[in-house]
Amino acid sequence: MATVEMSFTPLPAHVRTARLVATAVARRSGVDEALLDEVRLAVGEACSRAVEAHQEHCPAEPVRVALTGTEGRFEVVVTDTAAQGSGAANAADADGGAKGGSEAPGGERQAAAGKPRRQAVPAELGLAVIEGLADDVEIARTKAGLSIRMSWPSAAVAG
Repeated sequence: MATVEMSFTPLPAHVRTARLVATAVARRSGVDEALLDEVRLAVGEACSRAVEAHQEHCPAEPVRVALTGTEGRFEVVVTDTAAQGSGAANAADADGGAKGGSEAPGGERQAAAGKPRRQAVPAELGLAVIEGLADDVEIARTKAGLSIRMSWPSAAVAG
């Protein structure tokens, strides 16, 4: 099977579409029915992470997803082009500012200063969830962003 590539505007509503497309391509690639929920959930988590990063750092850039069914494997690569250096801290600052609206700016910064530790746990937990759902996972962090490659076993499907 050829590679199916899609890109979408970084909006949470598009994550559902990406999950549906990934599940359909996985089924067509011969992934066992028992694994389709794992594909759907892992792709949804990876796309949600990419959408969040793009909304923070580059909302005009699309999230990219490549789906490939090769002999014996179904592979999904979700790539974001958001710089990942201080994304968690920036997201924490934004959350701290929104929740601490009645505090002085210095108070907001102090509230946000405690936030990065809490923010980092869900991000790492999301990667752990992906690693638990996919048969094989490779995560590559570059200056340009993050690429998550996930794969599952598939049966050979007659064309």
